[in-house]
Amino acid sequence: MISHVQGRLVEKNPTDVVIDCNGVGYRLNISLNTYSQLPDSETVKLFSHLIIREDAHTLYGFMTASEREIFRLLITVSGVGPMTARTMLSSLTPEQVIEAIASDDVKTIKSVKGIGIKTAQRVLLDLKDKILKVSDVSISIPQNNTNKNEALSALETLGFVRKKAEQVCDAILKENPEASVEMIIKLALKRL
Repeated sequence: MISHVQGRLVEKNPTDVVIDCNGVGYRLNISLNTYSQLPDSETVKLFSHLIIREDAHTLYGFMTASEREIFRLLITVSGVGPMTARTMLSSLTPEQVIEAIASDDVKTIKSVKGIGIKTAQRVLLDLKDKILKVSDVSISIPQNNTNKNEALSALETLGFVRKKAEQVCDAILKENPEASVEMIIKLALKRL
């Protein structure tokens, strides 16, 4: 297995790169997340994962080892191949993927192109326990969303559109995770 590829960055595209390692150019498929972190033309090191099929040997490259581990976990899920896993890591940051899986956020996983509701649920079910072991990110998993749900119910009763109210409540809880129902409602009323 090729663990990493280090060399001079020769070609850089949003979906793949070519790295020259002592005269041999390796093409690695990358996510948009990795693409955004790459320098223009310097020596780079990408952690890699090699997939061997009957008709192709394909290398995937990642800026961090944790992104590679998330990719490896994603491709273990039935219905999620390397291309879908790469799309997921292009649509969401590795931290967002970890957070979505850890907090059972089907909506976020389903928002990725090519992933339906059943596959999203399978990803959450299969990876919930495994994803936290890989994570080097500190995640605050909301154990109890009752404050948010109660605040949303109150705001809906007051006539606000649920989707807009939910966005505002999420923003409030991001700033102050320990906010009480009353505090969420008061701050939301100022922003809506």
